Order: sequence, then C-alpha cells, then structure tokens
Amino acid sequence: MTPKNLQTWIEEIDQLCQPDRIEFWHGTQKEYDDLIEEMVRLKKAIRINSDKRPRCYLFRTDPSDVARVEHRTFISTTNERNAGPTNNWVPPSVLKPRMLELYRNSMKGRIMYVIPYSMGPIGSEFSKIGVQLTDSPYVVLNMHIMTRTGDKVLKLLENDAAFIKCLHSIGYPLEDGQEDPVWPCAPIEQKYISHFPEDNMIWSYGSGYGGNALLGKKCFALRIASNLARHEGWLAEHMLILKLTSPDGVVKYVTGAFPSACGKTNLAMINPTLPGWKAETVGDDIAWLRFKSDGRLYAINPEAGFFGVASGTSWKSNPNAMHTIASDTIFTNVALTDEGDVWWEGMTEEPPKHLIDWQGNDWYPDSNRKAAHPNCRFTAYAKNCPSIADNWEDPEGVPISAILFGGRRPSTIPLIHESFSFEHGVFLGSIMGSEITAATISDDIGKVRRDPFAMLPFIGYHISDYIQHWLEIGKTSKPELLPRIYYVNWFLKNSDGKYVWPGFGENIRVLKWIFNRIDGVREPNMTAIGNVPKPEDLDLENLEISASDLELLLEVNKSAWQDEVLSIRKYYELYGRLLPAELERQLENLILRLQV
Repeated sequence: MTPKNLQTWIEEIDQLCQPDRIEFWHGTQKEYDDLIEEMVRLKKAIRINSDKRPRCYLFRTDPSDVARVEHRTFISTTNERNAGPTNNWVPPSVLKPRMLELYRNSMKGRIMYVIPYSMGPIGSEFSKIGVQLTDSPYVVLNMHIMTRTGDKVLKLLENDAAFIKCLHSIGYPLEDGQEDPVWPCAPIEQKYISHFPEDNMIWSYGSGYGGNALLGKKCFALRIASNLARHEGWLAEHMLILKLTSPDGVVKYVTGAFPSACGKTNLAMINPTLPGWKAETVGDDIAWLRFKSDGRLYAINPEAGFFGVASGTSWKSNPNAMHTIASDTIFTNVALTDEGDVWWEGMTEEPPKHLIDWQGNDWYPDSNRKAAHPNCRFTAYAKNCPSIADNWEDPEGVPISAILFGGRRPSTIPLIHESFSFEHGVFLGSIMGSEITAATISDDIGKVRRDPFAMLPFIGYHISDYIQHWLEIGKTSKPELLPRIYYVNWFLKNSDGKYVWPGFGENIRVLKWIFNRIDGVREPNMTAIGNVPKPEDLDLENLEISASDLELLLEVNKSAWQDEVLSIRKYYELYGRLLPAELERQLENLILRLQV
C-alpha cells in the first residue's frame, strides 16, 4: 500500500505531467532485464557481445546531453545569501512557476516510473530515503544499479515517513504517432537541475544524462544532503572511502577528496605494490560521515554502484575497475569495436584499426576526433568490484582515521604533508585545487582553480557556512579522536616536465607513511606548511627514485609558497566579509611560518 503522503504527491505530478501511465519500480532483477531488453528492441540501447561482456549494454546520448551542466544547476532558496557565491541562485518564487510550466504535459506519451530508493544501506540510521519520479527508462536502469531500490525501501515509508521528493522529466512529450528519437532531451536553454533545500526537493528537467538525471547522486547525496547534514550535525562529502590492512593485520580506514582527473577512483581501487599490504574499496565517490558516541568519525558510502569515467581506465591504471565492468554494466558514449566490445581512449596503448564512435559513425586511427566521448561512463554494481570490502555496507559505518585532500599540481605542493591540527586540516581542504592545463578551454592556463574539499559544484548552501560547519564538527570530539588530515600531490613534475612520482599502486608507499603516523611513529620533518616525511621514512624499496627527485617530492619551496599565499588571499576574496575567522588565522600563521 502506497503511503498517503507519497500517493498525494504522485497524483499531483500525474495531473501536471500527464504521463500515459504510472509504474512502480519494485527493484527486481526481472524488471531490470525486461526493461533493458525493451530498450534494445526499440534500438535505444545496444547489447554488447555477451562472449566479451555478459549482460552489458551501450547507450548513446544526444551530443547536447553529455555531461553535468553546472550553469543550468541551481540552488533555490528564499534568501540569496543562503545559496552563497559558489551557486547559481534563483528564488523559488521565480524558479517554481517557470519549471511548472515546462513540466506541464511533459510526460505525455510516456510512462512515469516511481522509484523508491535508499541512499545508504536499507534501514541504517545513516541512510536517507528518496523517491524519484521519471519518464526516462535509462534513468530507471541506472538508479537500479546506483541505489537500493524498490519495495523494501517503500516499506520504510509506511506511516508517512519523510522522503526527498525527486522529480525528473526529459522534457520531450510525444504526440500520437510521433517518432521518439534515440535519446530524447530538451534544448540546453530549457535544461534545469534545481534544488530546493527548504523543501527537501529536487526538480530536474530536460536532461537524461548522469548527475543531471540520476537524482540520488550529486543532487541528493551531496547538494541536498550537505544541507541536511549541516542542520543535523554530520557531513556529506565528495570522498572515497578506503580500507587498509597492514602486513600485521591492523585495519584502518581513510577517506579522500580529490577534484576530477586527480586519480580518485584509481586510489579507491588501488592494488598495493608493497608486499603484505591489502587495500579494499568501501566507496569511490561519496561519503556520509558522522561522529558516534565513542567520539570517532564514521563513514558510509551512500551509493550501491559506480558511475565512473571510462576514459583513461585501463588494466594498467585500474585493474579492479576493469574487472568490475566485465559484466552487468551500462556503458554510455563509449566506442564499439568490430567484435561488439567497448573501447575508449586510454583503454589500450594502440587503438583498434576500426571502431563505431560514440555517435554511431565509422572511426579510424587517423580520424580527427575522439572515438569515445571524453566524459564517457560506466555504471556498475559496487558488489562486482574485486576489491570491495566485505563490510562495505555495514549499517554502522566504518571508523575514519585519516582524511586525504589532493589536487593536480606540477609544482609547489609536496608529495605529502600532514596538517598540524584539525583546524589546519580544514584550512588545507579550503585551499585545495588543480592547475589549469591546456586540456581545459580557458585563458587561465597555469593558474590554480580552487576546489575546496572537491565540493565546489556540490555544496548545497553558502560556502562560508560549509567551512564553518566543518570547524564546528571538529569541536564535537576530543582532539586525540579526530582523524588526521593530509594533503597529497601525485602530480609533481621535474625540470624535464616528467612526473616524478609513479602513482597508481605505488601510492601505497605514501599510505603506509600515513598509516604509521596515525599510530604516532615515524617522526616527520616540521615545515612551514605542515609535517613532511623524512626521506628515510618513505618505503622506496624496489622503486627507482633519484636523490634529486626525492628531494623535489618532499621540498617546501618558501618562495613558491609565498606566491601561493598571494593566490590563496586572492581566492579568499570570494568569501567577502563572511570568510571564517579560523581561515584568516590559519593563513596569517602560514605567512608567519614562511618568514622564519
């Protein structure tokens, strides 16, 4: 029986959007199989060669609908101040009427699916419930993989329990007899991904792609959840969760926040090169964290699957990901081989001699375009990952001993440094970012794009309040129980322009030093920016690193950091008079240490 509050909402949206019929998603494998076979029959999906990848399918989107559209993503609060300078703001009094007009009759000729879903293990006190109404079968299929869906979740809504209302329409109604395109969507100027924190509600219109349409992901698990967390005393973060076991059998958990293209998924699925060390995946993208009665910070991965960037994923960079996508995977905007398998740039050293590209056209190595879209994706079950931890769905969460921040910086930032305190660690999180490269269409090549906590597009409220919330959270426990905070940089380059650190599985060497520091061993070198390993305390056995390169990896160049201070000061202007006092204090302390 459908809870009354849910039934009332469904009826309202039915009247507004006018779908041909309504179907509840019960979360069964048969439903999934039937729906995806229907997509193949309608030529909206392509079955991958089952001898190559069993139960795998390829979808191709419209070229206008290939990524998250940040400039069409909105935080809609009554007061602009609550949205802050990092979000696009439109008041509900303006945005709701505008979108209601777009939604009117938008599902005509289509099915409206009702998807009850849980972010986090079903029934965990950490978890939150959402219900997504959508007219996109692609969204239904992906939500089935990415979240826990169906009747078990619906049961939790008995007695009119609260849930996050998530409304999505691709914005392409069908008249009788009208042919449906392979990937229906609305023009870019009609796309809206709108968040109403005051109503715990998400409205998405016009896009069928990824985070624009899979509303449990960035929309709920970060933007809405971060606002909920602020009021309820926890954290919703853009972080991986990694389980490390030493050769002695000691287990510790770390989280890590990294901007895009900084090796986040590779680290979440790392294959350690050091003998005896074991790394297991708890989560690759999002962590919900809260302090429990023992004073320690615990985390869950609220997702049930991976929505990963395929480009660059290979047996060398991430073998665990390659094993994960060997079956039961949805691919989006990748290329197709003549054998009916998938391919993308970076998957192999040499491309095949012929492919069908992501738009369905012939492609050859001398074609002047990418075979797969640079943002091509795979959607895969987390349970299929060979490195997934046995306790990755523990409803109690896992205790966090360390938090990593990082970015892509060819200079200035050393391989690893440790914060002096939790407050100093929050400062490090606030200044993290990556250098802008020629791969980004920008006039600011060489400058640093700051991405605080890797959350710049995902903070659901004012960034100053977000930083202050982190600082307040740290006061709720004893200093000795707080996780240690580190800043890593795998991307330092030498004078020849070559990467100094090998990365990938070798990153376990840095994690080993962190592991030991958590236990209070391996005294570091104290520098102006934080604690750096002594060269002899990094395990470099069987690794060819020259003395000059090792010096570069651990160097803190005061001149470069004085320039960095100017960059940070300029960035902090974004906060205006609302810059948290602790950030100002930490910056002044850094300036003083650099003068010594």
